[in-house]
Amino acid sequence: MIIENCAAIVTGGASGLGEACARKLSAAGAKVSIFDLNEERGTTVAKQIKGQFAKVNVADEASVAAGLDLAEQGHGASRILINCAGIGHGEKATSRGEPHALDNFERVIKINLIGTFNCIRLFATRAAALEPVNSEERGVIINTASVAAYDGQIGQAAYSASKGGIVGMTLPIARDLSRDGIRVTTIAPGLFKTPLMDSLPEEIQESLGQSVPFPPRLGDPGEFAALVQHVCENAYMNGETIRLDGSLRMAPR
Repeated sequence: MIIENCAAIVTGGASGLGEACARKLSAAGAKVSIFDLNEERGTTVAKQIKGQFAKVNVADEASVAAGLDLAEQGHGASRILINCAGIGHGEKATSRGEPHALDNFERVIKINLIGTFNCIRLFATRAAALEPVNSEERGVIINTASVAAYDGQIGQAAYSASKGGIVGMTLPIARDLSRDGIRVTTIAPGLFKTPLMDSLPEEIQESLGQSVPFPPRLGDPGEFAALVQHVCENAYMNGETIRLDGSLRMAPR
C-alpha cells in the first residue's frame, strides 16, 4: 500500500502506540483519522498532524460506523486501519476467597477483542467495495496484540485472553479477506514506554527495561510505528503475527 495521500484510521490514536502510529503515517503522507474516547488529547494530536478526530467507542457498532462516515467525509475512503485501542486489567482467577469479577473480564474482552473485530468488519466491508490499487490491493489492517497472548503473567487472564483472541483471528480473517485484496497482520509488542508505563516509578521502568535480552530497555513507540509503516508498504506481509519484544519472554510475575 502506498501511504502517501492514502486515508488511514488509527484507533486509540490519542496516546501511546496509537499516537506514534498516527504521527508516523502522517509524516509518510497519509491523511489520518484518530478514533479515541479521549476527546481533548485526540483533538490535540489530530491538529498537530493535520488530521481529524472522531470520538469513537470501538466496541459500539453505531459509534464506529459514525467514525467511518466522518473519516470518509474528511479524507475520502480509508484503505488503512490500525487497531491500537485497548485497555489492561490485572486480577487473579480467584483471590482471598473471591472469584475474578466477571464484569471486569467481560469489559476487557469487549473492548480489546470485540472492539478490534468490530472495527475490522465494518472497515473491511467498505474497503472491499473500493477499486483496487497496487496489484489488486484494496486495503491493509494491522492489529495490536501483546506478548501476553503467549506469556501471560499472573493476574492477566482477561488481558491475555483478549490479546490471544486477536492473534487467533488474524489468519482466518486474512483468509476471509484475501479475495477482496485486503491484508491483515497483527503486531504483538513487549514492554514499551507508553503513558501506562510512565505511571510507574522510574526505578521500576528501568528494571523492566533491563529484563529485555537485547536491547536491554523499554521499546520506543516509534519502533512500533516503524513496523506498522513497513507492514503497510510490504504487500507480501499478510496473515502473520509479529512479536516486537527484544526477544523477551515474560516470567510468571
